[in-house]
Amino acid sequence: MIQGICFDLDGVLIHTDELHYLAWKGLADRLGVPFSREQGDRCRGVSRMDSLEIVLEQAGRPYSQAEKDAFAQEKNQAYRAMLSNLSPADVPGEVVPTLKQLRQRGYRLALASGSKNAGLILERTGLGAWLDAVADGTCIRRSKPDPEIFLTAAELLGLPPSRCAAMDDAVAGIQAGRAAGMLTIAIGDSAVHRAGVYNLTRFDQLLELFPGPGEEGAL
Repeated sequence: MIQGICFDLDGVLIHTDELHYLAWKGLADRLGVPFSREQGDRCRGVSRMDSLEIVLEQAGRPYSQAEKDAFAQEKNQAYRAMLSNLSPADVPGEVVPTLKQLRQRGYRLALASGSKNAGLILERTGLGAWLDAVADGTCIRRSKPDPEIFLTAAELLGLPPSRCAAMDDAVAGIQAGRAAGMLTIAIGDSAVHRAGVYNLTRFDQLLELFPGPGEEGAL
């Protein structure tokens, strides 16, 4: 029986993928490095430094670790500046009602995001009010597809991973949830790739999967 649901942030609870792309694109343009939408898509669900390696694939010259660290900091500063304009109005309309209903049905909800900016996003959007636990990039060492973030979220919920579902829009995130021993629910790009046990087109379809007491669901 599933008792907890662990959500990725970007692309699931809120859509900031375009902001990531614009921040990476700004860095790439400054460096004179080609950076495509396809490369931007490949940055989803992976760590900042792994994303930087994707950005620099066509750089034509090697960079030192110190330079890469500076590039990553530059991108993050640009991204955080964009995040400062976020508000609850930027949360997709079906997200908060769905989270509210899931909590009323007795499910425990956690964030499982590798983003080190998750706290700022939760604060700006008010999403933190609907979560029982937050696991983000500040409390893990290994990024998805490693299962550490989902295992940490389950631990914070006080539940075994087998009693949790992992929802992610990136294939790497679904791989991480599967490695953690959780039921996997894909949405967005990972659903297009049919990566999850369940592949959703809308966030509120979770209510069909996870019924209230005495109700029948899809599980």
